[in-house]
Amino acid sequence: ADALDLPLYRSWVTARGGEQEVMLGYSDSNKDGGYFTSNWSLYKAAATLLQVCRGHGVRLRLFHGRGGTIGRGGGPSYEAVLAQPPGSVDGALRLTEQGEVIASKYADPESGRRNLETLAAATLEASLARPHGRRHERHEAIAEELSARAFKAYRALVKTPGFVEYFRASTPIAEISDLNIGSRPASRRSSESIEDLRAIPWVFSWSQCRLMLPGWYGFGTAVTSWLDDKGKIEDLREMYRDWPFFRSVLSNMDMVLAKTDLAIASRYAELVSSEKLRREIFARLSEEWQSARKWLTAITGNAELLADNPTLARSIRNRFPYLDPLNHVQVELLRRYRAGDRDERLLRVIHLTINGLAAGLRNSG
Repeated sequence: ADALDLPLYRSWVTARGGEQEVMLGYSDSNKDGGYFTSNWSLYKAAATLLQVCRGHGVRLRLFHGRGGTIGRGGGPSYEAVLAQPPGSVDGALRLTEQGEVIASKYADPESGRRNLETLAAATLEASLARPHGRRHERHEAIAEELSARAFKAYRALVKTPGFVEYFRASTPIAEISDLNIGSRPASRRSSESIEDLRAIPWVFSWSQCRLMLPGWYGFGTAVTSWLDDKGKIEDLREMYRDWPFFRSVLSNMDMVLAKTDLAIASRYAELVSSEKLRREIFARLSEEWQSARKWLTAITGNAELLADNPTLARSIRNRFPYLDPLNHVQVELLRRYRAGDRDERLLRVIHLTINGLAAGLRNSG
């Protein structure tokens, strides 16, 4: 708002056709605040930006910096566009398509055209068919409460003494850092802290050990706490039915929970040298996953995960029998490598398992 009040800045915006573009970043917001809080904060930011721009007679165009994985703003593009605040998609939309998403969506002309048509259709529907001026005030108030509780649960986990040690031992983060797969190093500084770790290796590491933590942690605790404070499950079911934003968030979480495998994740947890730390952290992760799954199915009314997406459910059933052995092989290779076997061929095979799992899991990093 202050920038638009400056004559020089306003003249620059006017020269651009009276349009202000703002980029929303999904990756680091998730790493800092967890899945639900990140999505809700970005939704609020978009709504506030729209209000400011309209107040100054400027058209807003949002640039969504979405990654491929759910923990970095990924998921079905059509639903993501329709889930934006009313009025924020006003005939224009800009977003990023990154990493393996480019290959999966645009590897051939037919697939590329279909995906571009999907984005165009969603943009048109969000711009023209939306209920003008409609707000979900009561739903937004509930989302605010859920966000605060989810944020508290997420920060309590990552600030737990020993959590960084658990993360670095139970995931292939160190080995991923050696892969030549990005333009930047895994961490911003030579530090072991999670704050300095970039968002891509953070999310990628959790997908490799089959926990997918950035796509669900905190939601179960948030719902449990809110219901204990006299919240009603019927309100959450109404939000899921009537509010595209909430439905999109839960739909993406549904997919991530379905791709999680606690049994395989427990094998990776065995790489943590401290038995006490291993048991304490993994028990919390397992309990939170069970809670997230419990409340997700209670809200959606579906008895099973991915009940509304049988095609993806079938794809996962067909793919995972081939992926699971790769995870077990990777755990054994990591154990040997970290025990002192520094054969270059061993590291090469570890990298091959990383690539294989990423290809099979999809939207993984």
